[in-house]
Amino acid sequence: MKPTPLVRLWAMSEVPEDAPRPSAQLQEPSSNRVATRRATTPVRVLAANPSGTGFERPDRLATEEPMAIQVRGRHQEPVSVAVTMRTPGNDFELAAGFLVSEGLVHELHEIAGIRYCDVAPEEQHYNVVTVDLTVPFTMDFAERHFFASSSCGICGKASLDQVEVNCPVIESGPVIARSTIVSLPDALRSSQHIFEQTGGLHAAGLFDPEGRLVESREDVGRHNAVDKLIGHALLSGKMPLRERVLLVSGRVSFEIVQKAAVAGIPITCAVSAPSSLAVEAGERLGMTVVGFLRGDKFNVYCHRERVDLEA
Repeated sequence: MKPTPLVRLWAMSEVPEDAPRPSAQLQEPSSNRVATRRATTPVRVLAANPSGTGFERPDRLATEEPMAIQVRGRHQEPVSVAVTMRTPGNDFELAAGFLVSEGLVHELHEIAGIRYCDVAPEEQHYNVVTVDLTVPFTMDFAERHFFASSSCGICGKASLDQVEVNCPVIESGPVIARSTIVSLPDALRSSQHIFEQTGGLHAAGLFDPEGRLVESREDVGRHNAVDKLIGHALLSGKMPLRERVLLVSGRVSFEIVQKAAVAGIPITCAVSAPSSLAVEAGERLGMTVVGFLRGDKFNVYCHRERVDLEA
């Protein structure tokens, strides 16, 4: 199978000699513990009883805050490329995963470092992340603008052609047993620690073909949870993800199929339904799409050759 151009990891010998080398600072600093603690927000609520009475008690909500992603190309000034509404934590992974899954950064060697911007506290210090590149950065700002909400993902793109990141068809992938597929939701649910506190968070998990959970992320936006997984894989040197299965806790949209395809993921599963465009994209990109994965039942919408119903 041919390597995936958008996610192939270059050996250092392939990087131009005069290009800056990737910085070791690709993982979030210990100061990001502050952002991680902000993943939940304490509140007081009035809990109503069926009897018509109520009482006040403490509760916790999933935090939703904006994060601006800036990119600084080589010998260039930083430019803002996106604002996404997200749950604080794993912000560097989110920035890297977003840039890769949207086709703005293609390979690991292009990233020199990732950092929080040094801005005044009143400007939301940990809500601006800058990705420094080893190469110049180009983007048609007249035609492409990003605003990602926690509910619907990327909005405001000029056309469907710009939504579709150019990535090759997934030509192979593991065959996964039916018994393994139905075990995935419980495994992901057991990793949702912030959901346990708030009841209001999406999750995405990467599994191996035997159903073992490899990595999971939580966020108010299901697309952000997927980007965090992709960013983690990229920064850990584990791309492309040709031997992995993706599970999302809600529905699967076109955007999630696109992001998974860029990462090379051959099988995407969802607890809820896929959209029509998600299934069309899965068919076109060679991805197996599974939906309504609940209990011991599920639907396979395309490329069913990767699902063994008898196993």
